[in-house]
Amino acid sequence: MTSSDFRDYVLPDSNDRVGPSRGLDPVSYSAPILSTERAIALKADWARLLDAPFVGVTHDGMPEAGLFALADEGFDPEPAVEAAGAMLSTMTQAEQAAVCKPLGAKEWRAWYNPELVFNENGVRLECLSAATRDLFWDLLAACTSARGFAKIRRLMKANLFLGELYDLRQIMNEWSYHFQIFGTPSETAPWGWQIYGHHIGFNVLVLARQMVITPVFMGTEPNDIRLASGESFSMFKAEEAQGLRLMQSLPEDLRRRATIYMRMEDPAMPDWRFNFADQRHLGGAFQDNRVVPVEGVCATEFDAGQRAALLSLCETFHEHWPDGPRAARMAQIAAHLDRTWFSWIGGHGDDDPFYFHIHSPVVMLEFDHHSGMWLSNDEPAKFHIHVISRIPNGNDYGKALIALHAGAAPC
Repeated sequence: MTSSDFRDYVLPDSNDRVGPSRGLDPVSYSAPILSTERAIALKADWARLLDAPFVGVTHDGMPEAGLFALADEGFDPEPAVEAAGAMLSTMTQAEQAAVCKPLGAKEWRAWYNPELVFNENGVRLECLSAATRDLFWDLLAACTSARGFAKIRRLMKANLFLGELYDLRQIMNEWSYHFQIFGTPSETAPWGWQIYGHHIGFNVLVLARQMVITPVFMGTEPNDIRLASGESFSMFKAEEAQGLRLMQSLPEDLRRRATIYMRMEDPAMPDWRFNFADQRHLGGAFQDNRVVPVEGVCATEFDAGQRAALLSLCETFHEHWPDGPRAARMAQIAAHLDRTWFSWIGGHGDDDPFYFHIHSPVVMLEFDHHSGMWLSNDEPAKFHIHVISRIPNGNDYGKALIALHAGAAPC
């Protein structure tokens, strides 16, 4: 049985990724790992997926039309446009050239979440000036709620905590993230930006008074953070607790049918249902066109309290969205509640690690307790958490809205 204390699994200095990595820059650290057979195969698969035209996540390979519309969601684009412009004004010409991409650039879909440097797109925030980095906070604040701003800052600091834990701050720190802007920041035309790196993939589309923030990958290992500065916090406690309460509230028959696999690494899983990079996740990096069948039980079988709890859980996954866009997003999710499915992997006791999945035509949410990457636990543990949110049927990266704005049918 896995201990609940992450400190029992801290890697020793003798580990190949710890002691020998001290003093290396991120690229030099990554090079020998990326030359392994498994990493080469993963990169080749990601390249294949990236080369495919964007379709979006679907449940059967056929995107459903008519799900998305242009609207005034009450978002004020002016602060975001000003913040992006201020950031760019402090960059060198070379940095601007690396950061700025066309709206339809393939690089937008090339985000990833390991600490390894799989690509060198954009500019890493740690390589920009302190003045430019300070202005990034203005851009983040302009595009998130107050809670969302704090959450992303904490995720970045959680990466610093790992760097402090192993004295590898040159590889893992709060600025170890690629940054890019897509299109020209505008109060009327679509544009976007992203950061990505260890445990964060954050993609923002701004279209006048409307916005989309997906795909989003967030994670932390461990999830209880104690920084050298004295700051301490925990991550994803609300998602974890609300998901477990919902599962425990279901009657026995629904719990049984919602549980698609009893074990986190179940021998009954088909090959597509588990992989070393994403474990149980289906919507991770480079999975933009994945066919993900609905599984588990439909919310039509939930009572009123369970339906309300499901919507509350969905809103927790969207707490980083600004108020107006979040309200519009939740109305969209609620409108498709009768087509929303809930599935579970693992146990549902208070101490059990688990995975859950929420899926409708307009939302796909995943929560997973992972086995160790920077800790030595071989089995999934509650101190390593990944969460993912996507918009199926073509609106990840706001692509359906971009198409509508251009007067074309959504892709």
